[in-house]
Order: sequence, then structure tokens, then C-alpha cells
Amino acid sequence: MTFNQMVEYYPQRLDRTLAAIADPTRRAILSRLALGDARVTDLAAPFEISLNAVSKHLRVLERAGLVRREVRGREHRLSLDARPLRKAGEWIAAYEAFWEQRLDALETFLRQRKKKTRWRKRG
Repeated sequence: MTFNQMVEYYPQRLDRTLAAIADPTRRAILSRLALGDARVTDLAAPFEISLNAVSKHLRVLERAGLVRREVRGREHRLSLDARPLRKAGEWIAAYEAFWEQRLDALETFLRQRKKKTRWRKRG
């Protein structure tokens, strides 16, 4: 993708993805789901917050498209869908490439200026 395409990457999706991963609890949930599917109660176990609070975090992750839920009777199993993270990573990488290019140009400019300054001092 080009830089311009990245800037125009579905802003709502990107906003939801970045908002979802901004919270450490949600990042921990994603890390756990990267290991494999899990039940809501399993995901909630390591946290010292209510099951209701974990459910709210899961809804944010679901709205961002990062988590899929499958209901089997009373059991809710969740799985990771990392595609939105990949898209956000591509968006960030476009900015990284942009700034690397700018910094490389600045470095070239400063080196040329330094050479000119040395030349003037000798002459």
C-alpha cells in the first residue's frame, strides 16, 4: 500500500483497533487468545476484575474485529482474529517509512553541510 492509501485506511476500523489495544487488559486478553481459543471464564481468571468488566473488554475487542465469539449452549468460546492488527501494523509501517525517508534526507543534508563547513575552515 502507498502512503496515501494508508492515510485513507478505513479510519473507523483503525480507530476501533487502536482504541482496543490501548488498554493493557485487552492486550493481555489478545495475548492469551494468541495461544488458542478460550472460554470467557478462562480469560477472566487472571484478572482481579469482575466477569462483567471482562465482558465489557471483550465487547470492545469484538467491535474492533479482533475477537470472534462462538456460542455453544451456555458456553462462549472466543478466538483471536489478528487481521485488524495486521492492517493497523501496515498503517503504522507506512508512517515509519515516511519518517525514515525524512530522517535519511535530513542526515544527508547535515552531512553535506558539515562537509561545506570543513571546506570553508580550511580555505
